[in-house]
Amino acid sequence: MANRMDARTVFSEVLLDRIREDRYPSYTEMAIFEQTAPMEMAPEYLEVLIEKVASQRPSPTMLRHISQLLNSVRA
Repeated sequence: MANRMDARTVFSEVLLDRIREDRYPSYTEMAIFEQTAPMEMAPEYLEVLIEKVASQRPSPTMLRHISQLLNSVRA
């Protein structure tokens, strides 16, 4: 990895893949992703979360993550 930003992006991609694959992603993984991921990854993350909400009964935690993400993107 060439620099800190590359490492951050690779780490975020790994977390996003785990979130995408897990039927019920962990709160910790979502929180860490939200704290570390580059803003360019926000649309893909939002898409993953919305797909989960559409395909299953969403948890209140999942809904809060989506709401917070929408509020931060709108700001």
